[in-house]
Amino acid sequence: MRLDVNGDISESRNGEAVAKRLFWISIGVFFIGGFLSSAVSLLVPQLKLMLALDYRSALLIQLAFHSSYLLFALPAAFAVVRAGYMRTIAAGLAIMMAGCLALATAQGLRDFLMVLGALLLLSAGQTVLQIASNTVVTVIGPSRRAAARLTLLQGFNSLGTVLGPLLSAPFLLANLDPCDGGAVTAGIPFVAGGAVLAALSMTYFTHRAMLSETRGTAAPVQAGRLLAVMRDRRLAWGVAAIFVYVGAEVTIGTLMTNVLMLPDRLAVEPVTAGRLVSLYWAGAMAGRFAGAWAMTRIPEARLLFGVALGAVVLVSAAVVTPGAAGAIALIAVGLCNAIMYPAIYALAMPEDAANAPLASMWLCMAVVGGAVVPMLTGVLADAFGLLPALLLPGICYAGIALFAAMCMQDQSSGDRGARS
Repeated sequence: MRLDVNGDISESRNGEAVAKRLFWISIGVFFIGGFLSSAVSLLVPQLKLMLALDYRSALLIQLAFHSSYLLFALPAAFAVVRAGYMRTIAAGLAIMMAGCLALATAQGLRDFLMVLGALLLLSAGQTVLQIASNTVVTVIGPSRRAAARLTLLQGFNSLGTVLGPLLSAPFLLANLDPCDGGAVTAGIPFVAGGAVLAALSMTYFTHRAMLSETRGTAAPVQAGRLLAVMRDRRLAWGVAAIFVYVGAEVTIGTLMTNVLMLPDRLAVEPVTAGRLVSLYWAGAMAGRFAGAWAMTRIPEARLLFGVALGAVVLVSAAVVTPGAAGAIALIAVGLCNAIMYPAIYALAMPEDAANAPLASMWLCMAVVGGAVVPMLTGVLADAFGLLPALLLPGICYAGIALFAAMCMQDQSSGDRGARS
């Protein structure tokens, strides 16, 4: 198939080959995105312990990292429209590389404000990738398998999130004394990530003509069109579902290290707790590979509804159940997270491919939930305690179940093609 910058798709004999090539080179993008996101989450317990911060202050890390989705989603959507998917992805990877190098420098200096600025730069590049890579994978190839393709790629993203804590915890959580020489080694995970990002950026740039995109010929995007896209009821509710999903997932992944260190849970040391977080992401990885298969047999909305309810039950159990059982329940939420993002994303996308970049912009702006929900949870944790505060992510999962129920109703009534 052939894709121009307006999102028009025409069938061609080499369309399947292009889709397969795009899928394979996308694996690295999804992997390094997951690796860096989970490594960034470890900065919260690192700086909280090292600088004696309260939860609200430490969670400024996630505020800085996820607020860029609100700030840069619109420019990223314009970049896709004007420059094409491949060039935009190459640029996003280069921006992330610069953010990684800035973050490694900030880690060496142990400068909190510089860390926040570097995270904003890193996540600016990641915002570009979210809009460009997720959308192109969704619209290239048979539409009936869009959710399965995206879920499979999200499995490689989860592989990165599993390796992130395993490989980064010894560097980020072993030396928490600001006067210790370990400050230099704390930047190693981000230097390594920057090297991978540089290689990926060059790969996408050399494949920039793969989709036969024509730059600079798309009509300007008007404000009215931006708002008109959101009249799609499924998209509007999908934006809300992405907001609460990312908020819940990031909150649990970020605070899990502190939860596992609690005396009435596992009472383990920081490095061990940080490494155990990889089990949370491993559940998402296993679930995404399994989910890619399950989505070929079970409607996405029905599967999403089931895992969302499962997450509500597990978070509630993690709050009220002491010891290892409570810790295991919280870790198991990762398995429920597995198919949520790709399922919500695919269910919310409009059927008109011309609106895909703008719809993706709204969905990626909703990732700002990863800044808002953790901060609110931090405020609750300072006021009422860490475990009771986790009920907020549980409420978020209940909202996802409502979105899935709406989609199930649409599918059962045959209303998929006439949403309003």
